[in-house]
Formats: sequence, C-alpha cells, structure tokens
Amino acid sequence: EVARVAAGLVARGLEPGQTVGLMAHTSYEWTLLDMAIARAGLVSVPIYETDSAEQIEWILADAGLRLVITESVALAEIVRQAVAARRAADPQAPVAEILSLDHDALTELTVAGASVPREEVEARTAALRGDDLYSIIYTSGTTGRPKGVELTHTNCAGLAWNGVRWIPDLLFSPDSRLLLFLPLAHAYARFLQLLAIGGQGVLGHTPDAKTLLPDLQAFAPTYVLAVPRVLEKIYNAADAKAGSGAKLKTFRWAAKVAVSYSRALDTEAGPSPALKAAHTLADRLVYRQLRALLGPNARYAISGGGPLGERLGHFYRGIGLVVLEGYGLTETIGPATVNLDIRNKIGTVGPPVPGMHIRVADDGELQVRGLSVFPRYHNTPADAEVFTSDGWFRTGDIGSIDADGWVRITGRRKELIVTAGGKNVAPSILEDRLRGHPLVSQVLVVGDGEPFISALITLDAEMLPQWLRNHGLPEMDVVEASTNPEILAALDRAVARTNRAVSRAESIRTYRVLTTDFTEANGLLTPSLKVKRAAVMKVYADVVADIYSTTKKGPQD
Repeated sequence: EVARVAAGLVARGLEPGQTVGLMAHTSYEWTLLDMAIARAGLVSVPIYETDSAEQIEWILADAGLRLVITESVALAEIVRQAVAARRAADPQAPVAEILSLDHDALTELTVAGASVPREEVEARTAALRGDDLYSIIYTSGTTGRPKGVELTHTNCAGLAWNGVRWIPDLLFSPDSRLLLFLPLAHAYARFLQLLAIGGQGVLGHTPDAKTLLPDLQAFAPTYVLAVPRVLEKIYNAADAKAGSGAKLKTFRWAAKVAVSYSRALDTEAGPSPALKAAHTLADRLVYRQLRALLGPNARYAISGGGPLGERLGHFYRGIGLVVLEGYGLTETIGPATVNLDIRNKIGTVGPPVPGMHIRVADDGELQVRGLSVFPRYHNTPADAEVFTSDGWFRTGDIGSIDADGWVRITGRRKELIVTAGGKNVAPSILEDRLRGHPLVSQVLVVGDGEPFISALITLDAEMLPQWLRNHGLPEMDVVEASTNPEILAALDRAVARTNRAVSRAESIRTYRVLTTDFTEANGLLTPSLKVKRAAVMKVYADVVADIYSTTKKGPQD
C-alpha cells in the first residue's frame, strides 16, 4: 500500500526533495502517507490540525510546500485561505495543491499511481542517502516563532534502530502493543511510531483523546505514551473521584504508601515488611482499579514533552506502572536520554540513548551531539547560537549529569527568571508542583527583573465540580470560583506547600487567578500541552504589571 501511494505522489509530478504537508489527526492514514512520502524521495512537513491559516501560511512559505494532504474538507478550507494569503503576499510563489482524505485522496493517489512503473518508485527509494531530508518539523514555539527543524533519514532510521535495542522488553517483543493518541505532528509521538514500526508487536492509533479510556480498554496496550499533564490529570481525577470521607482517606493513604514503597525500592534494604503489607492491601483496594484505566496489559508508560516530577514518578511506580521518563527536543527527533526499565532513576531523564552524547557547559546548559541531532534549521544558517564551535547542539536546557551518567533537568535557560535582587529562579520547579493540585489547570511563574516571584494560575474546569461537591460547596463556574474565599484559601495552601521546595527568595509571594484557561485553541498551549510563555506574557502583560503594583488576589479575564 505504501508503494502504491508513493507511486501516486510520483504521478502528480512531485520531484525528489520537494515538500508535502500532512494535516490530520493521529491515524493509520497519516502513517501510511508519511511512509509513502519518504519512499517517493519527498520530504514530509507535518501541520497540526489546530494550526491557524496564518501559521499555515508561514509554513507554506518557509517549507515551499507543493502539496498539502488534509484530513477533512474543513481543514482543506483553512489551507486554501493560507494559500490565498500567500499568493496575495507573493504572486510568484508556487501554489500548493490540496487533497483531502475525506474526498478520497488515497484512492485518487492509488489510481494515479497505477500508471507509474514500480521500478521508478524503487529507484527513488534506492537513490536516498542518509543525509537526505526525511522531514521538516516546525517547533511548537513556546518562546517565539516556529522554526523548521530539518531531519534526515540517518537521524530517524538510525535512532529508531538503536532505540529498539535500547529498550528491547518494550519494543522488540511480539507481545508489544502501543496505542498512539498524541499528535503525530509532534516529534515525540512521531519517533515512538518509528520505534514501534522498527520493532515488533502491534501499533494502533486513536484520533480523539475524548474516547481514550475506552480505546485503551479495547486495544490493551503493553505500554503507553503520555505527557506529564495527562499523567497528572489521571492522578487528580482519581483523587476527585474518591469523593470525601473514608474513600478519600483510603485513596490518599494508598497514594502515600505507593510513593513510600517506590522510594524504598531505591534503598539497599528495600521496603520493610510492614510497608510490603500496606502495599499489598493498597493494591487490592486502589491500585488495581487505577492500572485498569490504562487497559489490562499496561506495565510501562513513556513520559516526555515536559518534566514529570519525582512525586508522580514514585506514585506510578508504586501502583505498578513504571514510568520511563526521557528527555528530547524536536531537534533530536525524540529522546536524547531515557530511563531504562532495568534501572529507572526517578527524578532523572536517564542516560543518553545509543548514538548520543551529552555534556554540561560551564553555564549549566546541556549540550548534545550524535546520531539524531538535526543538521540545521530550514532556511536558517547554523550559527554559534545553535551549535558550539566543536559541533555540539546548544539545547537551551539547564541540567546536571550524575556519576552514573543519568541526566537531571532543572529548567530552560531562556525561561530562567532573574529577580531584581539577582536571584536565579527555575520556574518549572514551582509550576510542576503547583499543577499537582486538583483545582489547578495551568501555572506560569513570573518575576524576571522584579522584586519577587509571582504566578498566573488557571482553574481546571473539569475538576472544579467534583472538588466543590467533595468540599460541600455549591456549584459555580470558573469565574465565580476565581473569587470564592474557600477556593482562594485552598490555592493559598497549595502555594505554601509548593514554596517548601525552594528558598524564600525563590518562593511565590502572590498570584492571580485567570478566568480563561490556556489552550491550544487560544494559542497559549503547544500541542504537547506546554505553556507558550511568550504568548501568555503578551496576552497578560497588564495583569503581570498589576501584580507588581498591588498584591490583591482576584480574577482576571
């Protein structure tokens, strides 16, 4: 089927090295087209189905797209708007053709490809070299305009080959089952798909996260791919579902036992007999039901796209689901490091994967080089801001490496806050802890150049009703909740607990509760659910300015 679709692309007159856009939800068809594009010697350019016409116009121009294949007519119309805007700005620009899957794009390609000799497609595939482009992935742009990351066939195929041998129990077993639900336009899901295809077992796709839990039950994966926010929400949902009284006390007792049990596994003595007994009881009362949410076979979760935090890592290992946290960027097409199932150091992102090397610069920045590191940004010269003079990629992340070679991430260099008093503050430590409260959806810590640290907080509209019932409070919406004294008191306590992890100079002194959440739709979250700091700071500049002229808490639109 891949060969037939590849022939169809050739039949449309696309030449080797030209670019094809893919705009669709996670699906078998997305994967089929990605493989066919590569086989025809073309370059795939993923486009998020949530991208606006303006964002697509930028990608059209920067990548020089000749064809865009969308999932639906509705998405095709957005692309047409972008094409029209592009032509208005530059009448000489090439016009990208548009095909839609719900208008039989695959059938159209297959029929057209029937006239192309099989040898022609095979010749294109055989002509590919390791340094030829496989894909251009546009970064999600948490701090600025997206840049096109060029990835070669060596980057992707080489790392996939090594990755299968890195975690063979997960990937190189006939029993392996992975259900993908994160966007394939993101490097994280894309790489795991390549790993699954390069290994053994079964790969499945589900396009809609709203049906994720029943889909997990039906597909029964052996390992799942998740971002930290998803794992956080599962925990918070379980806590809220426990309600109040004895059930809530039982859940929270079991959660503490899970964390204690996991921490004890890392000691020489291991869990005590009393802790083992408590863990066995908690498994019968709580853990089995939690594990069942991910399907009957789930034993591992691979977490990336942001920091998980030790608390969650120990909780999930304690309930019987091992979370292997990794670290990577679009520029490394997936993980540069990942924890091992045979030696999982919770709180770290593991050692470098095969073919990768990592070091810490004098200023604490992590730098990487190796098999999966991209060669350049599209239409942008590689300069000293991107690569060091000896060829190491500057990640922009701050971290450390322990004596065993395991890496720990402490923050982003660009996100590091320097207060007026000269104190360096890594906001992720505070944000990750505060997001652990069931009322909290998103957090942005601010205070660069200011006398103290503060935070913008959004409430979780899904969790709010259950929290109100558990605390005997009447129903209210997010706007009402943002001024409710008992809600604010709960947030005060959450902030106080969060501040215990840092010094007073690094602690959150005050906060504002926003009445609008950060979402992909309003441009304040990336598709992997990371906050777009620059965008939030721009939208809420007046709120931040107000924080430093008054300490009054309250709602902000």
